[in-house]
Amino acid sequence: MALLAKPFSFLYHSLPLITILVTFALPANCADFTNLVYKGCANQNFQDPSGVYSQNLKNLFDTLVSQSSQKGFSTSTSGDSQASITGLYQCRGDLTTAQCYTCVSKIPETVEKLCGKVIAARVQLSGCYLKYEVIGFKQASETDLLYKVCGSTQASGTEFEQRRDSAFNAVVSGVQSGNGSFYTGAYESVFVLGQCEGDLSRSDCGNCVKSAVESVKTQCSDSISAQVYLNKCYISYSYYPNGVASISSASGVGTRQHTQRTVAIAVGGVAALGFLIVCLMFVKSVAKKRRGKHDGWN
Repeated sequence: MALLAKPFSFLYHSLPLITILVTFALPANCADFTNLVYKGCANQNFQDPSGVYSQNLKNLFDTLVSQSSQKGFSTSTSGDSQASITGLYQCRGDLTTAQCYTCVSKIPETVEKLCGKVIAARVQLSGCYLKYEVIGFKQASETDLLYKVCGSTQASGTEFEQRRDSAFNAVVSGVQSGNGSFYTGAYESVFVLGQCEGDLSRSDCGNCVKSAVESVKTQCSDSISAQVYLNKCYISYSYYPNGVASISSASGVGTRQHTQRTVAIAVGGVAALGFLIVCLMFVKSVAKKRRGKHDGWN
């Protein structure tokens, strides 16, 4: 049985109230990239006596789902003038196009079930997310914090901080130099994953991930695992003392070698193992204590 956090509402600037729902699955389903992570729904419904907004939203969903069978990120707009709706989807960088399509195709039904006919919504699954909004809906900044989970177990000593910070440096460098602004790798006993929205430049992506790193340090302190979602990027990490990989680096050259080697390891299969480890450790920590904060969203 999934653990379900109680929904709650908050004000985002002058926008309508947004309701957030968080769902965590059992470890057996943790590798399922279609599990719900969180959702945000505007409290304002379409004023739609003619049905034009509903039709535009359906057309938008159909277009985005179709595009997800070909690529991992895409944007689209449906409708004309004041009735137009814009949206996008993003799949995790290690999913195949078939997996991306499977993930994205589940979101329209999820939006309908959990949000109804609202003027803006965002649904994040484990392997992808989709968001849409009517024209004129106020935008959040790229680095607004949408959602976080901090592991309840705290590490002690400087060794953990040094390893975690080295992994953070690797993910910031990796998203700027990698393919599709996605990076996953392991530094000694820390597995880390990061990704930016597909329309960000490499420089903006690096700055966004740096902000996510600072949010982790501020919001989660010395938690041995965490997930932080900003408006345009996210990171997750897990400290696993028994090790998912062991790569040491003591210089700038070593760091570059580490980045290259961890990318190769990820391609070889450690990414899947590490992501499963992240999931298992989060489920364990969330079962003890659930914490979530939603400071910005669009």
